[in-house]
Amino acid sequence: MMNQANLGSIPGLFVTGTDTSVGKTIVTAAITAALRAEGLNAGVWKPVQSGARLWSGVTDAERLLQSTGIDETPEAVAPFTFEAPLTPMLAAKHVGITLTIQDIIAAGEPLAKRYEALIIEGAGGVAVPLNDDALVVDLIAELHRPALIVARSGLGTINHTLLTEAYLRHHAIPIIGVILNDGERTQLLDDPSVATNGELIEQYSGLKVLGRFPSLQADANSDALIHTVRKTIDLAPIRQALQFNLR
Repeated sequence: MMNQANLGSIPGLFVTGTDTSVGKTIVTAAITAALRAEGLNAGVWKPVQSGARLWSGVTDAERLLQSTGIDETPEAVAPFTFEAPLTPMLAAKHVGITLTIQDIIAAGEPLAKRYEALIIEGAGGVAVPLNDDALVVDLIAELHRPALIVARSGLGTINHTLLTEAYLRHHAIPIIGVILNDGERTQLLDDPSVATNGELIEQYSGLKVLGRFPSLQADANSDALIHTVRKTIDLAPIRQALQFNLR
């Protein structure tokens, strides 16, 4: 069993989603950029990603680095990258690799040495398979980090968010709150549920909805992300979660 002392000695949080393509990457980048602007030496970590080739310019790790200005190589941020557009378990098997929780955490250890906090972006949702015996939720539990849920703003998000919340609680993982993400604005033009989804998520889950992140251009720079996240998202619970881990 590997020594996890370095990962356990710094604060951080795990950004998970209610599904794939709900906006985890842009929200992760915006939060990280804002924390760095406040003077915190925060880094980003994408433990596993699939669906594109590294150095293609379109992987989540590359987007995180481009949007935050962090000086790292994509392979340092995303040690396990698979080109096949499959769930990580199958994408890894496609190239003859079996992922383990221990290997994933060990690959993040160098980042842990360079930053005061790691903002960790998951792959898909909490029940995404990593191997035959482990899901993303098992990785979160092993990392001992609180989770931040990113969910769509529109119709269907109540069900997806409550299921994600219940699964995290079942595994005794603390939840900081929920951020709703507009994604492509055209999807919301005729969706009246957007006005009440946040309130209903709070009512039925007991979680705090920290805000609603608006639609932005995919190539939004760090300044634009910082301005947007400060204007639309309550960052105080995130700061508090990181400060708690510093004690």
